Amino acid sequence: MFLAYFYCFYSILTYADEIDKKTYEIKQDDEAGVVESLEKLEEELPDNSPRYVVVSYPVTLPDGRKSNPYVMLYYLPPNSSQNERMLYAQATELFKSRANVSRMIEIKESEDFEDIPKLLSS
Repeated sequence: MFLAYFYCFYSILTYADEIDKKTYEIKQDDEAGVVESLEKLEEELPDNSPRYVVVSYPVTLPDGRKSNPYVMLYYLPPNSSQNERMLYAQATELFKSRANVSRMIEIKESEDFEDIPKLLSS
């Protein structure tokens, strides 16, 4: 449903899941594709519409095992309409449970992208 891969110090599994305003289905944006970095992801995301992003990043557990947990980035740009904000807010928990993510990080401003690596490692 929403898988595209790239490798860096973490992996973006999707960057463009949007809600169809007619059917209310969460589906992959037609322009979705593989991205190479958070900077590229930031450039690719629309300035005026929310999106869900699923990130998988490598972590070493206390017992030495490797794990790649999923984290949801909830992209909510300031230029998005109030109707879209409400639509995405209503579907956030559904997407979070269906994507099987361990936590969610909300991104409202472009500066928030700079904090993602620190938040992923905490």
